[in-house]
Order: sequence, then structure tokens, then C-alpha cells
Amino acid sequence: MSEPDLIPVFLGADLNCYNFARAFHEAYGVTSYAFGRYVMAPTKYSKIIRFTTVPDMDDEATMLRVLNEFAAQHPGKRLYLFGCTDDYAAMIIRRKAELPQYTAPGPAADLYTSLQKKADFYAMCDRFGVPYPATVVLDAPAKAADIGPAALGFEYPIIVKPSSSVDYWKTPFDGMKKVYIAATPEEAAAITETVYAAGYRDKMLLQKLIPGGDSEMRVLTAFCDRNGKVRAMCLGHTMVEEHTPKGLGNHAAIVTEPAQQLPVALQLKTLLESCHYTGFANFDIKRAPDGSFYVFEVNLRQGRSNYYMTGGGLNIAKLAVETWADGGSGCVYNTAPHFWHHVPAAVAYQYTEDKALVKAAKALAKAGQASCSLEYKPDLAANPMRWLIVKAQEARQFKKFRTYYPK
Repeated sequence: MSEPDLIPVFLGADLNCYNFARAFHEAYGVTSYAFGRYVMAPTKYSKIIRFTTVPDMDDEATMLRVLNEFAAQHPGKRLYLFGCTDDYAAMIIRRKAELPQYTAPGPAADLYTSLQKKADFYAMCDRFGVPYPATVVLDAPAKAADIGPAALGFEYPIIVKPSSSVDYWKTPFDGMKKVYIAATPEEAAAITETVYAAGYRDKMLLQKLIPGGDSEMRVLTAFCDRNGKVRAMCLGHTMVEEHTPKGLGNHAAIVTEPAQQLPVALQLKTLLESCHYTGFANFDIKRAPDGSFYVFEVNLRQGRSNYYMTGGGLNIAKLAVETWADGGSGCVYNTAPHFWHHVPAAVAYQYTEDKALVKAAKALAKAGQASCSLEYKPDLAANPMRWLIVKAQEARQFKKFRTYYPK
């Protein structure tokens, strides 16, 4: 279906951006536009995305100027706006009242502030009985003597991570990681000291480690319309994640599963509707050895691996365009099994610890129910530069996993 008056606009240039632009191209045959501080491989040389480099795009005044100029250049068009990182999503949410030319599905600014930071999100989980790992919140660097197992209420090793990802990535330092594992109180104290010394000022979390590998993880994506009704939910069973220091936890391969079979999914649906949440919400969840599930965090946007949802039969572009303001109230759950991967399938098969999951993924691939984000034929056809960069990206994944995957 062609929609010549429809223009998707993204802030960012990463895999998140490409996955969403591909969904728009599949659904409506349209080219997307994207703006960001620098070019990134997932969107480089793409025919379905027109990317513009704006070195200070993370400045809100610059963002407003660029987006208002773009809107003025495209009068009468239906403009849809999405952020592809936490920072860009936050900027849009804070300033979307000043961008009336755009439809920007996302939560209200006041709700954003009460969910964006993990410590605040956990407080919300307490209200609705949503399970999350036992957590101690810090406001300043900790001393080892004060964070022993008895004080925390759980044993080491533990997880150490920032409450605010948006603020954390603005204070880079050598050895920076998305999440840390501390084997001792002394190690945990040293991590908090390093993070705060770099300039980070928000809360830090010391959290009980839920044992289990990548294949114990789940990812749940929900879309809520402008009336605060959850209209779609899609659950993915993670096969394997990335393990580079700054990419730790990013999904590399997923097999979809029925969302309504996961009790915590229904609890999260209640939470979202009670909060009158709008737009995409993306949850990281882990299965514990006893079979219970714990929610780790929420991204107040579509996730980086969002094509697992589109591949599974719930095209996220169609949700944003056709469900946002249709006045409906029913929720659609994914039912079609699908194997999505960003890394080559061979990498997913080799490094996934759950061999039954590997067997399921291979069967889906054989049945034609599989997709690789960057292997999009309309974008690769007669586009040799795109083909070369995609193949180089895929080849690098073998080395990345040999280097960083836990031995």
C-alpha cells in the first residue's frame, strides 16, 4: 500500500532506526528521513532512509530548529516523529508541544519523569505488584563496609547499574559499561566511585543477580494508543545478546512467543493502562531458576530490536499510523512464531545456550518464518555499497562474539 503523503522522521541512525524505517517501507512503500550526530553502519548507504548529519542534534534548540525547518519544507504531509535512543526520545517527549506539525506517539512528559529512571519505575512496579529483582538504591558512592550481603539483603555477586541511562551516557569514562557485575562489596564500591567521579549525579542501583544466561531473558513490547489503551503486545524469547561493554544486553536474536501466556505481561498491561501510558513501551524481563519472572527495566520507546515484532506479524509502523487514533480499545497479541536475528544465524545458533531454542529457530528458518534486520532485499538490490557494508557488519559479529562472549 502506497501512502505518498506519509513521512516517517527519526532521530538516530542505529539499528532501532533501520528496523522502524524498514517497517514503514514494508507497510507503506515510503522513504524515511533521519537526523543524528553522526552516520552509523546500520543506516549507511540505505535507499529507504535519507539521513542528515547534524553534529549538535542532541541540543534541544537545534532539534526544534531542524524539525520545524523540515516540516516547513513538507507542507501538507503527515509527519510521524520517533526517537531511537533514550536521549532523543526524551527530547521529543519534553518538547513535542512545540512540534504540532508532527504526530509523535509517546508518553506525556510528566509520566515520562516518573518512569524513565529505574528507581522510579520500580516504585511504580510496587504499586501494581509487578515483580523485579531485590534492589538497593544509592544517592552517592558507597563504602564497602556499608554494602555487604547483610546490609543489602542478598548475596554477591550483584548487579550494579545507573538508575538514569539518559544521564549516565552523558558522562563517559574509560571502561564504561552498560551494566556491571560486582563479585565483592569492594568491587561494587569501586564501581560506584568511578561512575560518580565521572560526573554522573543520579541514583545508582545495587541489585540481586538473577542467575541464568541470555536465553533466560524475555523482551516485551507494548503499543498504547493516544487514549492510553494497550492495543498490541509482543513477547520475544531472547536467544543470545550482545556482550560488548557498551552493547551488553542488546538483543542479537529472538524467537517470538505468545505474550498472553506470560502472567507478568498482563500485570504490565494493567500498569500501563492505569498510568494512561501512550506510545511504545519496551520491557526487559528475566526468568529465574524457579520459573518466576522479574522485570528489569522499561524503555519508553520502541526497542532497538523492534523488528522482532514486525517480523512476528505486528508491523510497528502500522500500529503507530493506524491504531494511534482509531478510537478502538482491543489488544492484539502476537501469535505467529518468528525467528528474528541481527547477527548471522550461525552466530545465534553457536552461542545460544538453550539448544531447544536453537532447534525451534532452525525450524522457523526452514519454514520461511525468519528475518534478519539488515537483509532487506529492496534496500540491497542494485545498491552495492549497502550490500558491502551489511556483509562487513555481519562478518564482524563473528569476531565480536569470539572476543566478548563469556568463556
